Amino acid sequence: LGALASTLGGVMYMHSFTGGGTLLSLGLIVILYTMFVWWRDVVRESTYLGHHTKMVQLGLRYGMILFIVSEVMFFVAFFWAFFHSSLAPTVEIGAVWPPKGIEAIGPWEIPFLNTLLLLSSGAAVTWAHHAILAGSQKQGLQALLATVLLAVIFTALQGMEYVEAPFTISDGIYGSTFFLATGFHGFHVIIGTIFLVICCIRQYMGHFTPKHHFGFEAA
Repeated sequence: LGALASTLGGVMYMHSFTGGGTLLSLGLIVILYTMFVWWRDVVRESTYLGHHTKMVQLGLRYGMILFIVSEVMFFVAFFWAFFHSSLAPTVEIGAVWPPKGIEAIGPWEIPFLNTLLLLSSGAAVTWAHHAILAGSQKQGLQALLATVLLAVIFTALQGMEYVEAPFTISDGIYGSTFFLATGFHGFHVIIGTIFLVICCIRQYMGHFTPKHHFGFEAA
C-alpha cells in the first residue's frame, strides 16, 4: 500500500496533479513505519527470542543470494540499454555518442570522486565485518560509522551532480540511461545507508557476535 501510494503520488507530483505531493508523503510515511516495525520484529526474533537458528539463517542467506541475483539482472537491463545505444548510435541522434547537442559530464570530476568514495566505503564495511568476526565491538562501530559517513558524502555529491548536469532525463536516450542507471544506484545507496545506520545502532547495543551477525552481512 505504501509503495503504491508513493508511486502514484510521485507520478502525480511530477505531472503537477493536485494532491500528488500529499499522496507521496503519506506513502513514504507508511513505508518508513513498515520498515520500523519490520526491523523491530526481526531484532526481537533474532536477538532476544532465539528464533534465528542455523537453519533459519541458511534460508535467509539463500533468499539474500536470490535477491542479489535479481538486482544484478535489474542493472544489466540499464547497461544493455546504454551499450546498445552507445556502441551503435542511430541516425536520429546524429550517429555519434554522446548525441549531438549533449554536453557530457567529465568522468574525472564528481564521477571519479564518487568512485573513490564507493571503493573506500567497501573497504570500511569490510573492516567492520572483520572487526565483528574478531569480537571487537569498538572497531566494528567505528568502521560502520565511517561507512555511513562515506555513503552520505557520496549521496550529497550525486545530488550536486544532478543539479549541475547540463542535460535532463528528457534529453533522449542519453539522459534516460544516465538518470535511470545512476538514479536507481543512488536509491540503492540510500536504502543501504539506512540499513547500515540500523547496524550501527545494533552494534552499539552489542547485538552482533562473531557467530551471529547475519543482519550486518545482509546490509
